[in-house]
Amino acid sequence: MSEQAPTTSPDPTSGSADADTVSWWQAFRRAPRAVRWTAWTALGLVLLLVVLAVTVVVVVRRPLPQTSGEVEVPGLSASVEVIRDDNDIPQVYADTDADLMFAQGYVHAQERFFEMDFRRHVTAGRLSELFGEDTLETDKFIRTMGWRQVAEEEWALLEPATRDALTAYANGVNAYIADRSPSQLAAEYSVLGLTGLDYTPEEWEPVDSLAWLKAMAWDLRGNMDAEVDRVLLSLDHTEEEIASLWPAYDFDAHPPIVSGGGVVDGVFEQNATANGTRNPRRPAYSQEVVDALERVQDAVGSVPDLVGSGRGIGSNSWVVDGDHSATGMPLLANDPHLGISQPGIWMQMGLHCREVSEACTLDTSGFTFSGVPGVIIGHNADIAWGFTNLGPDVTDLFLEETEGDDRYVRDGETQAMQVHTETIKVRGEDDVELRVRETVHGPLISDVSSDFATVGANAPTDEPGDRGSGYAVALAWTALDPAPTADAILELNRASDWDSFRAAAADFAVPAQNLVYADREGHIGYQSPGRIPIRRGGNDGTMPVEGWISANDWTGDYIPFDGLPSVLDPEEGFIATANQAVIDEDYPYLLTKDWDYGYRSTRIREVLADEGELSVQEMAQLQLDTTNPMAETLVPYLLDVERLPSAYYRNAQDLLRDWDFTSPADSAAAAYFNVVWRNLLELTFHDDLRQRTWPDGGDRWFTVVSRMLTDPAGPWWDDADTDDVVETRDDILREALIEARDELTRRQARDPHLWEWGRLHRMNLHNSSLGESGVGLVERLFNRDGWEVGGGSSIVDATSWNAVDGYEVTAAPSMRMVVSLADWDDSRWINLTGVSGHPASSHYTDQTELYVDGKTLPWAFSRDAVEAAADDTLVLNPAQPAG
Repeated sequence: MSEQAPTTSPDPTSGSADADTVSWWQAFRRAPRAVRWTAWTALGLVLLLVVLAVTVVVVVRRPLPQTSGEVEVPGLSASVEVIRDDNDIPQVYADTDADLMFAQGYVHAQERFFEMDFRRHVTAGRLSELFGEDTLETDKFIRTMGWRQVAEEEWALLEPATRDALTAYANGVNAYIADRSPSQLAAEYSVLGLTGLDYTPEEWEPVDSLAWLKAMAWDLRGNMDAEVDRVLLSLDHTEEEIASLWPAYDFDAHPPIVSGGGVVDGVFEQNATANGTRNPRRPAYSQEVVDALERVQDAVGSVPDLVGSGRGIGSNSWVVDGDHSATGMPLLANDPHLGISQPGIWMQMGLHCREVSEACTLDTSGFTFSGVPGVIIGHNADIAWGFTNLGPDVTDLFLEETEGDDRYVRDGETQAMQVHTETIKVRGEDDVELRVRETVHGPLISDVSSDFATVGANAPTDEPGDRGSGYAVALAWTALDPAPTADAILELNRASDWDSFRAAAADFAVPAQNLVYADREGHIGYQSPGRIPIRRGGNDGTMPVEGWISANDWTGDYIPFDGLPSVLDPEEGFIATANQAVIDEDYPYLLTKDWDYGYRSTRIREVLADEGELSVQEMAQLQLDTTNPMAETLVPYLLDVERLPSAYYRNAQDLLRDWDFTSPADSAAAAYFNVVWRNLLELTFHDDLRQRTWPDGGDRWFTVVSRMLTDPAGPWWDDADTDDVVETRDDILREALIEARDELTRRQARDPHLWEWGRLHRMNLHNSSLGESGVGLVERLFNRDGWEVGGGSSIVDATSWNAVDGYEVTAAPSMRMVVSLADWDDSRWINLTGVSGHPASSHYTDQTELYVDGKTLPWAFSRDAVEAAADDTLVLNPAQPAG
């Protein structure tokens, strides 16, 4: 067989090319110059785009961490294994607590270092170093509150073992970032570098971890916004009208977490009886005071929500004993409802001593915070625990009467404020000097912006003509008092029974949480921890108070831990917490006047009581319950509305006739009901209330409107914008039905059966920093939008939305877990997003797809189960000495 000549590509510039080639090249050469330049330009642009695309891929993929093989790491005492399943969830095995904490820091930095770095810039009031003057107001507010300073003071209060853990964790973080450039740590740094930022991350410090706990406490701080809202409404509404918008909690309809019990000799006893409560009245507020508070609310709004804020922030958690479990042992479920983000707030991880001993004490697994050592929620080999926000009133706003620059009035005399100066570095600008003033009550948060440092000359005083400097607003907040909350995290991880669990809870200062408990001995329990201030009789925490009257001060004491409500093995065999009232009004201490109104907890209790024995799957299914508690009350009234204009409108109304009141993503009836609900709230209240106090549509408004429905001629139904007619309930309901029909026709389809709640109720997961940049390409890189979900506000599947803004999800279950005390390996878990914080990773949103579909993942705990699920193993070895 003869050898063939090699095939070569013809040279378009060569005269020896074949005829076809010559023809297209010659044709191109004969083309007008403009055409040729256009072609070359187009080709150049294509090549440029290809190069840019390849560059982007390389840059975005560069930070992806090594998850298999072996790595030498200086700082370890022995080898550590990091075993990951096919969702990249790490289980860490070591021989000492120090190596475990070191490895946890290393793995957190692998997956989430930019998130950690961003958080520490927030909590230290240093965002402007990265993002310039756009974040200056945030930095001013954080510096004024002094989160970082409080965290530094807490270091000395911690147990030596906690300080050791924090130090080892920081060493692990620093071991990972030490030999990596910013672009190797996170894609965010590469994007920021394109804007001209020259930045190298600082080493992680143990106090960086403590400061993050302040951010968590801030977002879960309680009723401060409600205090301001009540004052804003007091200008043009009576006390009775305001009270109708904050109805009293209905203890009969929505049972509290702990039924009965009382404080005897300072100790809460679940079978005892207690008494005592208070209900002070408050004087009217002037317009000047209202102005000061309204502007403070603006400043508060400048702080980014790191875990979320508002009434959608809550949680579900419940535990059943062996008699109510198909396994014969307790089952515990938890799903905290927090703000949504990409990546999500949690990262799953297991921390395991190969052999539990005095040197290595941990064998725990669950949900962690990147930047904080230990497991926050989960279980160990002996107990399981879950959190819901207790929601106590741990903040008060004190109005301060100021004199000059640095003095304020107390009981008719002036006192000097504490004053210091903070220097804020601002990228691309001169440093900013911030003067921080404090009174006996706390920092003056009204000093955050020069635009409203004081109300000034318009503030009223007792002596006309001697107006002083006006009013300022001080924040009293328990989180500004240093406390060893970090001790509690690791003590929970090590607890082995009810007594050690309660001892750990006693150190959990802020944010105060409802803690549910189960153990391998078959016990279940509940404990409320936290520092909750004891107020004097003139202050019930519902409104800002006059700081110049010392009788309004906190006493300086907190409710003693032993006096806080708790219960072990209740007779009914289960405990349900969903931010409802903890205990009834006979309890002698004030926890708060602003509970969640209990719709979720009541639904959970109903299901637990009806089901009898529950399986792990049935516990998980209850977390997905989408029954709308407002629908059962409101729908009969909507169906009674007659004289709709045409069949076009009646066809939509008919969707509600056979509706089962559930709200899955594909429900047409749920879509219609929620749009009716939003329109009803707007038609009823927007004409009467200030915009800042418009209804968000959550649990409080369920109660408000439910009570209004029985009074068809009540004053809130009348439209204040119409002079010659008085509207009634049915007028408003009719208009809401009509407008909802028209809105859904515009948004989705003319045929009501084609409507879907999920197409309105989308969950958009945004990166907390660059995901809000306003640059489309950058936002598309980091954000993951468009998840269609069911559920809603104050529903067990609590995908909250704010009726003022629209239907998009504002908060959601940040994770879901069901723990089986009969067999840890039968437990289930799911995270809102994936483990990874890197947008190029396949584990960025791999769990989101399962989460939206209502699915969970197996939760391996035993070494055998972990190895059976293993997909990657990375061994961290101690670095060998040089030479």
